[in-house]
Amino acid sequence: MSSPLWTAKVLTLFPEMFPGPLGYSLAGKALDQGLWALEATDIRDFADDKHATVDDAPFGGGAGMVMRADVVARALEAVQSKTRPIYLTPRGRRLDQERVRGLAAEAEITVLCGRFEGIDERVLDVLDLEQISIGDFVLSGGEPAAVSLIDACVRLIPGVIGQDKSLSEESFEEDLLEYPHYTRPVDWQGNKVPELLLSGHHEKIKNWRREAAEKITQERRPDLWNRYQERHMAIKE
Repeated sequence: MSSPLWTAKVLTLFPEMFPGPLGYSLAGKALDQGLWALEATDIRDFADDKHATVDDAPFGGGAGMVMRADVVARALEAVQSKTRPIYLTPRGRRLDQERVRGLAAEAEITVLCGRFEGIDERVLDVLDLEQISIGDFVLSGGEPAAVSLIDACVRLIPGVIGQDKSLSEESFEEDLLEYPHYTRPVDWQGNKVPELLLSGHHEKIKNWRREAAEKITQERRPDLWNRYQERHMAIKE
């Protein structure tokens, strides 16, 4: 088998959580086909005491525990990442489709999953980890966020999704949310599919979908709408 097109390296206290959902559907099929590879490393393997201690109480007091800098650093150094490691944290830059495209274009990514109250700040500073957030909410650990990040990247690997056109029409492409979709039955509980979509007039359908995407984006994501307008104004100039 040829080398995978893309590799995800995950450092976690719970390696058994992987591949998890990534082992199913498109990502799982692509994993079985060798289009991408997954390596889960147990951070506890790099503890230096018989109890495999990875955390300690925070200096200055406070609730919870903090993952130790020495243990996490040894784990990061052991995986020999070829790219800047990523730490998933609510304090990070919010993940967007543009960054996903950039990560998917790399040969590999290394993702560090935090637990407890987080990781000793010195690891982030000394090893210069990229900090990414998947949203303005808090999870029990970085593993679900890692699954989301990896899934978003895997979808962009050539050969994972059959039709490239479907990728170009998804939400966040061109700073627009995706237009509505309909299928059979044509009439469901008195709610009918828009007649234009049944017309077979491709140009009118294309225009309808563009207008619907613009309307939804304007209503639900004014931040994206403003960026979309700015980009189109720049193109016209």
